[in-house]
Amino acid sequence: MTDTEMTTRPSKPRLLSGWISRLDLALELGLTVETLHRWEKLRFGPPCVRAGRKIYYRRDAVQNWLLEQEQERNATVRHAAPRRAGGRR
Repeated sequence: MTDTEMTTRPSKPRLLSGWISRLDLALELGLTVETLHRWEKLRFGPPCVRAGRKIYYRRDAVQNWLLEQEQERNATVRHAAPRRAGGRR
């Protein structure tokens, strides 16, 4: 085979394309791996899957979870009771 034949061959899609590791997600969100681990135990946070000892998150599921958090927060803020001025009494 020549070099041109090697470069024109289409590459296979990677098995884990569209998935992100726990470490990479923690780095992207500015969280610690321990926080994501704690969230998993509390059944909070984006859904994840295990492959042996590795934990992966589907990127689309993470983005959907983030949108849900934004929507829940906006709904809570709209319905929150007005605060009184001043500190603790």
